[in-house]
Amino acid sequence: MPMTRAHVYVHGRVQGVFFRASTRDMARVFGVKGWVKNCVDGGVEAVFEGKKDAVDKMVTWCRKGPVVAFVENIDVCWEEYSDEFDEFSVVY
Repeated sequence: MPMTRAHVYVHGRVQGVFFRASTRDMARVFGVKGWVKNCVDGGVEAVFEGKKDAVDKMVTWCRKGPVVAFVENIDVCWEEYSDEFDEFSVVY
């Protein structure tokens, strides 16, 4: 199975709605490593690394997010897999 990396920026009502915690939980379910954090502009940024199908599922999940979120748009940059993460974490 090919490995990949996605760098994602999520825009909309995505802070204060458990987006980061939900992203961490979903990444653990799918076996994806990386991180997620809030941005000063009100969005959320994340990096996902893992098997291509699992990273694809995370990107798809980010298009909607948790129930109380309202995702207006996401930007996805596909990058070279680096294998730099041991787990998935929330950056504060």
